Amino acid sequence: MKCKILLSCLLVFVSAAAFAQKPAAIDTIQIKGLVIVKGRNADGKNVFRAYQDTSYARQKLRKNLHTRWLVFDLGFNNYRDKSDYSGAMIMSLHPANSSGWYMDSKAAAFSFGKSYDYSGAALNSFAPRMASQPLSPSEFKLIPGKSVNFNLWILMQRLNLYKHKLNLVYAAGLEMNNYRFARNISYVPGYPTTIIRDSVNFSKNKLFVQYLSVPLMLNYTSNPARPNRSFKFSAGVMGGYLLKARTKQVSEERGKVRLTDEFSLNKWRFALTGEIGYGPIKLYSNFALTPLHDYGLEQYPFSVGFRFNGF
Repeated sequence: MKCKILLSCLLVFVSAAAFAQKPAAIDTIQIKGLVIVKGRNADGKNVFRAYQDTSYARQKLRKNLHTRWLVFDLGFNNYRDKSDYSGAMIMSLHPANSSGWYMDSKAAAFSFGKSYDYSGAALNSFAPRMASQPLSPSEFKLIPGKSVNFNLWILMQRLNLYKHKLNLVYAAGLEMNNYRFARNISYVPGYPTTIIRDSVNFSKNKLFVQYLSVPLMLNYTSNPARPNRSFKFSAGVMGGYLLKARTKQVSEERGKVRLTDEFSLNKWRFALTGEIGYGPIKLYSNFALTPLHDYGLEQYPFSVGFRFNGF
């Protein structure tokens, strides 16, 4: 009898243990519109899931004006060179541009003035060369991987125009362009600035240019309620004003040398600007409509890279 009672109790205990279920331990974390679910389910399996809370996004869409602070870009610079090198070579052959003129190029350029803009005479004044060694585009070749563009948009705003799919995006911030030269050229400040072939081999030779810029773009967003699954495209124009320019050269002979000047750069900058992306991944591009320098060299900079913390 005792054995039957013990056997019955054992069967009840085993059955209860078999059908007992562990309580689920699930944690839910919400960071603005991002919902993160993690923990263990009733079967003891690990659970991790992240998704966009559409109700949060739709609530935000009740506002027509959205603001982002400290949006930044990271990319690379280069330029299209439209300079009149053949005209500069012809000018270097002219008797007035003989060796005596070459040694006194600043005085000659001053007497000519800047009315020739981007002609061969202007280029020969800006970067004077002997007829036996004419100026060539290769002298201004850049190292693309080291010519870095960094932009800091202190304020960026998006204004709804139509159902939050069509928007106006504008910003204010700093454009910082580094042009890393592959050749041993040097900017010589003065009136006017000249660019010479240097006798020193530089381990680093770059021009840094900083602008205060304001872009204005028309934006299309395919799915405003789900920004992380939305295609985005923006295009527009941008204006900028020169704040600072300097050169930095590093060599064994001279060490580290920095020069700050305007270097005959254009004080005003106008460009086409655009952005394309899907979800959080965004690419930007800027194409200048005005040359980098205000006379002589006709180079139109452009930059391409990634945008972070944007709309």
